Order: sequence, then C-alpha cells, then structure tokens
Amino acid sequence: MAKIVVLGAGISGHTAAAHLRRKLPRRHEVVVVSPSEYYQWVPSNIWVGIGKMTVDQVRFKLPPLYKKWGIQFVQAKALELHPEGDASGSRAFVTVEYTDTSHKGEKASVDYDFLVNATGPKLNFDATEGLGPGKFTSSVCTYGHAAETWEELKGCFDRMKRGERLTLLFGTGHPAATCQGAAFEYALNVAYEIKQLKLLDKAEMVWLTNEYELGDFGMGGAFIKRGGYVTPTKVFAESVMAEYGIRWIKRAGVTKVEKGIVHYETLDGRQLTQRFDFAMLIPAFSGVGLKAFGKTGEDISSALFAPSGFMKVDADYSGKPFEEWEIDDWPSIYRNPVYPNHFAPGIAFAPPHQISKPMKSPGGLLITPAPPRTGMPSGVTGKIIALNLVDLINKGRTEFKHKASMGKMGAACIVSAGFSMRKGQAATMTVFPIVPDWEKYPQWGRDLGYTVGEIGLAGHWIKLLLHYLFLHKAKGYPFWWLLPE
Repeated sequence: MAKIVVLGAGISGHTAAAHLRRKLPRRHEVVVVSPSEYYQWVPSNIWVGIGKMTVDQVRFKLPPLYKKWGIQFVQAKALELHPEGDASGSRAFVTVEYTDTSHKGEKASVDYDFLVNATGPKLNFDATEGLGPGKFTSSVCTYGHAAETWEELKGCFDRMKRGERLTLLFGTGHPAATCQGAAFEYALNVAYEIKQLKLLDKAEMVWLTNEYELGDFGMGGAFIKRGGYVTPTKVFAESVMAEYGIRWIKRAGVTKVEKGIVHYETLDGRQLTQRFDFAMLIPAFSGVGLKAFGKTGEDISSALFAPSGFMKVDADYSGKPFEEWEIDDWPSIYRNPVYPNHFAPGIAFAPPHQISKPMKSPGGLLITPAPPRTGMPSGVTGKIIALNLVDLINKGRTEFKHKASMGKMGAACIVSAGFSMRKGQAATMTVFPIVPDWEKYPQWGRDLGYTVGEIGLAGHWIKLLLHYLFLHKAKGYPFWWLLPE
C-alpha cells in the first residue's frame, strides 16, 4: 500500500489529487494538506475585484468533495519535510501546523511514501516595503484580497462621481515580479468599468511594469499571428493599453511604497516616483518557506530547494550564462533528483533560469519578470505527476512516459477586458512553446501555427464559459476528467 501526500489544493495540487484518486485502487491513500478549506478558481478573482462576481462564485469547500472521493483532507500548513524519516527509523514525514478552528496552532506529523509539493508561491509582499493589503496597495491574488480591493475601488468610483480626479495605478510591485497578465487583465477591466460609468475625464490610469517591453509577460514576449499578419506582443499590448486610455511606464522596478507614492528604479538607473490614489500591484513570489531535515536533524534544505524556496526538480541548475541555456534544461517530469519520491508541479518548482532576458540597472538591481507557471502549466504538470505516480505504484514503471516540459508545451491565455455579454471583450492568446525554442523555430522562436492572438466579444464569452467549465471540473461533476487542464 502506498501513501501519497499532496501539499496544497490549488490548481496543480487539486488536479494531482483528483487524478491520483481516480486512477489508484482504494487501498492506496491520498492525503491533501492545505491551510485553507476552500478551492479557489484564481483566474476569476479579477471579476471579484471589479464587483462582477462574489467570493462564493469563485470558491467551494473541499472537505465534502474529498470525503466523497475518498481523499483524506488535513487543514494545515506544511512546515518541515523529513524525507529520510528520523533517528527512530520512521518513514518520511512532513511536519504540519493545523489551521482549522478546532486544532489551530497545534503541530502534527503526516507520513508518506510519495510527496507532491503543490504549495504554490508565498505572496511575498514583504519583499517591497509598503506593498500589499493592510499597507498601501491592493491585490487580487486571493479571493479575500480581491473582495477587499473591490470595496476600495468602489470608494474611488464614488469619489470620481463627486468630481474628484484620481490616479489609478496597476502593474508589478517588485523588480522581479511575475503574473503581469493578471495585473494587465485587472487594469483593462477597471478601465472598462470607468468608461461605462462615463468617468474617463476623472481618471488617470497608469501601467507600471518591470517588463522591458509591454507584452513580455515573463516569457520574453512573443510574435503572434493576428488577422493574417505577424505582430509582436509588444504592439498588441501597447495598442490595447492605448485603446483603453492607460499610460504606461516600463523597465521599472518598484523599490518602496508609501501612502499615495510608489518609488521605482528604471533600467537606465533613474530613481523616480509615481503618485496614486488607488494601486493594485502584483508582489514577488517565493517558496512558502518549507525547510527539510535529515534523519539526524541536519538541515538538508539545499538538496530539495533552490535559494528562492521553490523545489528543485529535473532541471539544469548549473547557473550557466543565459545565452547558453537550451530547451532541454527545463524539467519534464518535475521530480527531485536527490529524493526521487518528491515532486513539484506548477509554481512550486524552481525554474532553471529566466525566460525573459535578465536585465540590471547600473546599480545592479535586477529588473526582469520571473518565469510564469500559473494556470494551464500548473494543471498540466499536476496531471502528469499524478499519471507517472500511478504508473510507478500500479506497474512499478520507473521510466516515466508522461512528460510536460515548458519548452515543449503550449499554453492558452484569455485576458478579460470588460465584463459584459453584449459589449465585453477579451484578448485570447495561445503560444507554443511557452519557452521559446530559437533552434527549432529560428525566425520567431515559436510555431506561428499555434501562436495566435485576437481580441473581441467572443473572447469574453469563452472566458466566462471556461469559468464554469473549470469549476465543473474542479468540483468533480460528471465526466470532469474529459475536460483538458
């Protein structure tokens, strides 16, 4: 009998647990450890942040579903991994701290044969002084943050209706932040709402980003086929921003936030500020802070985790120059090489290098987006880890056949640009592969047959449909496994 522990119940963790339970005989245990009792469909937090959806429309409780599926649920935060067990001869275990109301603060150990680290990121607001909820900026990274952000935005709308002219700031709140797409989407939705309220003359909207060019999105940008022409995502993003009346500041790393003022450094070394009345800035991501210890208590964290706190997997972490990296340096099975019963999908795995070229200011500040691993890559990597574990447990297969390198995987992204069934818009973009392969596709870095982009009302309909389809899938409704990741 095997026992698999999945840390985290987000897109990658929930996907992995669902496929493990569906494919493995019931004599094998599947345990999910998560600090929250809720699953949230993160892409729709944007709509919570503009008041078009409620919190309960983007989340649901996990315990009833996991009980039905035969998955043990532990509401707790993982603290320490002990992949070798301890001196008493115990098997591998993870130390957790309960977060449910009845046992909150208590610690326990959960043993395992295999571990899937799907904890996702720590929202590292503290990496930028003054950033984040409870300080001077807002967030849509969680449904709770998004609900608070909507309340603040409503107050701004009221002030604008009374005749005040406000500056609304969107973008990245750290020089190495990723998830530009989420901030981009939120900015477009707010701009759409302001237009619908006929308040454009009362709003100055500003996009502040660490991207070298707009449309970089942490993947080095892309060339997309649009309307029969090849267009850089730079032109695509700039044209959308201009259409929505948003001014942009690029190549900027936010270093500090004060009430109503953002301080940032540019790639050319200038120290500048931008005032604001409302700001929604994405924080840096880091690992959640897991530590690892050997049998006799020695710290072995470096064997499992990169300095960022994300888990090392089957990637090349040699640190060779950016120009020498190859597609094959990216992981494909997301398995730790030192402790091969440990896996990490989605944001929890450590990328081997930047996708966007690293850029530093004259003062040495790295101002470059980190590689994105959210959404589709998270679901896909969670699934392939589950399928490989099933083959290993059921058939003893050690040569894994299920692989999903970001250098050989495509992704689709739909960026909402206004919530309305008749007037709404969304930008739909697909890229293949996510990490550009300049050796295979020397002209564009990607296959233009699968790298395309369009914007229009149909995109909004698709985005809304996918909201319900993916919640259908996550809730385990009939034939959920037939829906793609």
